[in-house]
Amino acid sequence: LLGVADGVGGWRDYGVDPSQFSGTLMRTCERLVKEGRFVPSNPVGILTAGYCELLQNKVPLLGSSTACIVVLDRTSHRLHTANLGDSGFLVVRGGEVVHRSDEQQHYFNTPFQLSIAPPEAEGVVLSDSPDAADSTSFDVQLGDIILTATDGLFDNMPDYMILQELKKLKNSNYESIQQTARSIAEQAHELAYDPTYMSPFAQFACDNGLNVRGGKPDDITVLLSIVAEYTD
Repeated sequence: LLGVADGVGGWRDYGVDPSQFSGTLMRTCERLVKEGRFVPSNPVGILTAGYCELLQNKVPLLGSSTACIVVLDRTSHRLHTANLGDSGFLVVRGGEVVHRSDEQQHYFNTPFQLSIAPPEAEGVVLSDSPDAADSTSFDVQLGDIILTATDGLFDNMPDYMILQELKKLKNSNYESIQQTARSIAEQAHELAYDPTYMSPFAQFACDNGLNVRGGKPDDITVLLSIVAEYTD
């Protein structure tokens, strides 16, 4: 089971660290999974349980976050996914993208998000239900590459660039995967600060009538995994 969550940066204006909410959400989901309190075919259920626990915390935790969870069921060789907002995943087979998550936006640069707002801001802060997450299930094959990442990657690197990096994967050992994940993240980070580069984000902005160029400085998280035979 893999998950990424991306805290919404606007909370900084209220003196709230945006990473607290996303980090706590993922750690809570991880604990629930380790306790066996989940159904592999229902990743939305994991997200819902984690979010509900945050809502019930005695100490209120303020913030908002997007989230993407993917579950590989070893017995059925199926991938079950839930994506809320603009983090997401790609499944790459034979050098091509065969599955990808759909981005969920209310309007330009405003993704779907789970939120906990202070009482005075309830109704003002955007808050979506975990049930609004886009869910999919499909079969995967040996050798499939699953890339899960925050929008900091997808806003700065188009698919063809990501695929070029993935071609450099020589085998499925840990070091090779680690090195490729790092090189993808570093390249996205570099492009994020290039003022002349026409990034996917800038392209999307132009499609929405805004005159924008350059990358989009943002947090970048990249998880890379390969479907392989499990041996001790």
